[in-house]
Amino acid sequence: MTELLSNHVAGRWQSGAGAGTPLFDPVLGTELARVDATGLDLPEAFSFAREQGGNALRALTYRQRAGLLGAIVKVLQTNRDAYYEIATANSGTVKNDSAVDIDGAIFTLGQYAKWGDALGDVRALRDGDAVKLGKEPVFQSQHLQVPTRGVALFINAFNFPSWGLWEKAAPALLSGVPVIVKPATATAWLTQRMVKDVVDAGVLPAGALSVICGSSAGLMDQLQPFDVVSFTGSAETAAMIRSHPAVAARSVRANIEADSLNSALLLPGAAPGSEAFNLLVREVVREMTVKSGQKCTAIRRILVPAEVYDAAAEAIGAKLAGITVGNPRNESVRMGSLVSRAQLNAVRDGLDALAAQTTVLHDSRSKPLIDADPAIAACIGPVLLGARDADAAQRVHDVEVFGPVATLLPYRDLAHGIALAHRGQGSLVTSLYGSDDAALAQAALAVAPSHGRVHVITPEVAQAHTGHGNVMPMSMHGGPGRAGGGAELGGLRALDFYHRKSAVQASPGVLAALGL
Repeated sequence: MTELLSNHVAGRWQSGAGAGTPLFDPVLGTELARVDATGLDLPEAFSFAREQGGNALRALTYRQRAGLLGAIVKVLQTNRDAYYEIATANSGTVKNDSAVDIDGAIFTLGQYAKWGDALGDVRALRDGDAVKLGKEPVFQSQHLQVPTRGVALFINAFNFPSWGLWEKAAPALLSGVPVIVKPATATAWLTQRMVKDVVDAGVLPAGALSVICGSSAGLMDQLQPFDVVSFTGSAETAAMIRSHPAVAARSVRANIEADSLNSALLLPGAAPGSEAFNLLVREVVREMTVKSGQKCTAIRRILVPAEVYDAAAEAIGAKLAGITVGNPRNESVRMGSLVSRAQLNAVRDGLDALAAQTTVLHDSRSKPLIDADPAIAACIGPVLLGARDADAAQRVHDVEVFGPVATLLPYRDLAHGIALAHRGQGSLVTSLYGSDDAALAQAALAVAPSHGRVHVITPEVAQAHTGHGNVMPMSMHGGPGRAGGGAELGGLRALDFYHRKSAVQASPGVLAALGL
């Protein structure tokens, strides 16, 4: 029987009382490990993190907590090769795709270590300048940001078991807030291993970082008014979190990242073969195939002028035809697998749902897999769909297929293209392609209200831009409406979620004594 991965709560490693849920290699079908949280004393776990972990973290200054992040970076870098092996086995990702998750996490931690160090040896943050409350400046108001006296519960998705943890934990720990992470079961091994390495290295105070692998049952029940919960996953689960008494009655602060039908828009005037056109094609193919399309930020809808629709379909299809799919351990494989057979079935169901309103422009599903048995492996080749009537194809704007699938849609004029982008009802990101700075700027402002991030690609940034789907810690990650209404990262803006605002009204002498 495979190893039952331990949970780390209440300052110690504990195994669940059940047999556990198995984790599988999505390519080979072999069982890798099991996870279980049955029988854990959740009230004790949350109380220990809230009190022991929280008190220890808040006793430190921002600069000292930034030092903790730097120590985590060193631990993760030391064990980096092992993480790549786990990602290959449990997530089915090729090395470059694993890097997005693992190295992206380490980079993000390093950035917050640097930013936190610059905040200095203080334990609260000034929010603006003091203002006088009367005619004379003898009585003033100073707004502060102070760490919330609670715990941060992270309920994470399966697609980023490394980055999904650390992009949330970095600002939380820097803020002085202890973390309890519940990774998605299918890919929990990498999260658990990283937490184990950090805990075993002794670089954090007891209770600062906990991991619960298995069912999420009962976790939300433990949340108290000054706790926070951050969730990444489906809109259905997000609705359950929002309606839970912890959020609805006890006002627990919740950050949600849910479904997102992101788009890429080619501006008018970019002829087939132009640099802007080629940049769109290259980015679409990359976004369809990185992590087998299992990214919240992946391009799902490709919006192009009607006159280049056929040329775009041909160019994208030609590049997709060169994508090799199969066992990520084979160096000739460009795209690995989905995370599970269940996810493969979900992608197939999604394609069936879109079939009535789209046509297939390129289909790699029948292409032979490399070093993988199609009866076992959760692999599927990329599929490009199209709908010549973008307005009538309602399902394309409603159904997200979380895999290597995107739909090409023509627009009549730029106003129509922007309207189609908004049909996503709130997305994490859209990318714009063109060469006219003024037109791109106006388009960026036009799409911004329904998108958390607008990624503008011109020929001059062809080699410098960070990628449509890459979430950089300097920029906000989140989106309105369907995307969940949440916001993460964005530099030090991420600390807002883990702080409470308070206005101290006092004399200038008292305010000066705050030491900020």
